[in-house]
Amino acid sequence: MDPAPASAEDQGDALLALYDRALPEVYGYLVARCGSATTAEDVTSETFLAAVDAVRRDAVADLTVAWLIGVARHKLVDHWRRTEREERRLHRVAAEPPQDDDPWDAHLDAVTAHAVLADLGPHHRSALTLRYLDGLSVPEVARHLDRTVHATEALLVRARGAFRRAVGADDRSEGGGDHG
Repeated sequence: MDPAPASAEDQGDALLALYDRALPEVYGYLVARCGSATTAEDVTSETFLAAVDAVRRDAVADLTVAWLIGVARHKLVDHWRRTEREERRLHRVAAEPPQDDDPWDAHLDAVTAHAVLADLGPHHRSALTLRYLDGLSVPEVARHLDRTVHATEALLVRARGAFRRAVGADDRSEGGGDHG
């Protein structure tokens, strides 16, 4: 007779026990493929959050390091897709005809926006990219980020504020605040 399937609670305990052993392997797998410690840390975090979610949904047949590496692989592909989508959108924005007479100003604005987005936290960057670069509605952004509409609206408010502060800091660092 086959043993009874493990309960979600048992699998949760198993995931906690597996975490310490699996973390270096998952992180090592990711950092070797993405070349950025920051990105590897973010995707590792997403991997373990997805693992917890799968365990809660009782959707894990065999909770192993190999399974976690598979989840990490999917999360890394998702990251690459988001990055590529963001790049395509930024290139499209940069290629649009400028509203003013100087095309260089539009190019600088696109470069500045890209640099500021790159410096924002991943939650702010993803929300702003999906909403303003990809042109998704707030409910669509909420669905992509697995958040409620109200939580997404609040996130967008905070992300826009962070973006404005970062752009303002760049303006001041280039001598914009010098009145001498």
